[in-house]
Amino acid sequence: MLVSSLGFVRNVALWLLCVGVALVSWRFMVGGVESTMGFVAYHAMARPLAFYAHVVLAPVSLALVPFQLWQGLRDRRGTVHRLLGRAYGVSVLASGLGGLWLAATTTAGLVAALGFGLLAVFWVATTAIGIAFAMGADYPSHQQWMTRSIALTLSAVTLRLYLPVPLLLDLDFAQSYTAIAWLCWVPNLLIAEVLIRRRPSLIPAQ
Repeated sequence: MLVSSLGFVRNVALWLLCVGVALVSWRFMVGGVESTMGFVAYHAMARPLAFYAHVVLAPVSLALVPFQLWQGLRDRRGTVHRLLGRAYGVSVLASGLGGLWLAATTTAGLVAALGFGLLAVFWVATTAIGIAFAMGADYPSHQQWMTRSIALTLSAVTLRLYLPVPLLLDLDFAQSYTAIAWLCWVPNLLIAEVLIRRRPSLIPAQ
């Protein structure tokens, strides 16, 4: 009973965080970039293609995560799972390449640029490898690599959990942002590796 209850709470939290953060990320469509995303608005002016590819499509990949982890959908609607997987892959590719361009041109400094840049590279790479294994019908390897991909997609959630911390603790935001550029994804990837090595089935039942 306890395990079942914890699984339910985990699944509800996953849906709320992924869909909620995706919707919040699209707030610029209503309020405008300057007023809702002021600290990165310079990207929208200097490199709009990369900026909008990232901020429009990265939330798409995040919102698709719970659907791709939904075992019932995979088991009963395999075609839908594959179609959503393709949409996830396209969203990651476009938003990841856009994110890499933004990282290379950030004003946050070299360390932050490396953090976000490596996130973009690993995000695209793990997704591409995972899709390649699916196309080759190697589903255990597909599952493992998509676990890594999803862990990196969830950096959108952990990033937003970390961003208020400097303000709450009265820390220097610029220095904290440099640390967050790494903290938002490295622990996620490490947790994914632990799960891959410890659990025979990585995708939770829903």
